[in-house]
Amino acid sequence: MSEQTYIGTELEIFAKAVRWKQYFREMLAPYLGKCVLEVGAGLGANTRILCDGSQSQWLCLEPDPALLKLIEARIANGEFPSCCQSRGGFVSDLGDGKAFNTILYLDVLEHIEDDRLELENARAHLTAGGHLIVLAPAHDFLYSPFDKSIGHYRRYADKSISALTPSNCRIVKRVQLDALGVLTSLANRILLRQSIPTEQQILFWDRNLVPISRFMDRLMGYRFGRSVLCIWECS
Repeated sequence: MSEQTYIGTELEIFAKAVRWKQYFREMLAPYLGKCVLEVGAGLGANTRILCDGSQSQWLCLEPDPALLKLIEARIANGEFPSCCQSRGGFVSDLGDGKAFNTILYLDVLEHIEDDRLELENARAHLTAGGHLIVLAPAHDFLYSPFDKSIGHYRRYADKSISALTPSNCRIVKRVQLDALGVLTSLANRILLRQSIPTEQQILFWDRNLVPISRFMDRLMGYRFGRSVLCIWECS
């Protein structure tokens, strides 16, 4: 089993961004199948929001041993639905024959140096008609000390994420979310230059700005936001 220690310290803080997680859940929920692989599950904060127990399997894949232990403990304590399982390592460790209806990369792909190869490897573990879902930070001009401190190799534009389309896959949804978040990220890049936001800042954004962004995103046709959501259907 391959291992990798996560260098970021922001997971606990962003776990409190419940409104944001509920927002993107609404966007990707129609594409969640019965057998789901969540790559880089971290603390399980997204699992808690996305997995409703209707799935036959939800596999939390996490290469960091410390984070994996936390997920295992939460599964053992009954904090997640009974369909949840955990495994250490990377997609490349899964071996042949393991297939899923849905594979999720939620704020994960930007941490992987060879993102193109990663998605090709993931595609090999999708059933026919399955969905590959990526949520990632948008816009290179927003790259900040925060991105660097938590190991982001890049941020994405519509063009650059579309260019990652794996073989025998087609994009069925590509949107940008959180228009107001662009302003907060830009303020951090130019003015604050923080390597990590405070809990108060995250809670203010989640409670006050995300609801406004939901309205603005619809108004703007989901063409401009802090994050990009791309969903592929693979044959």
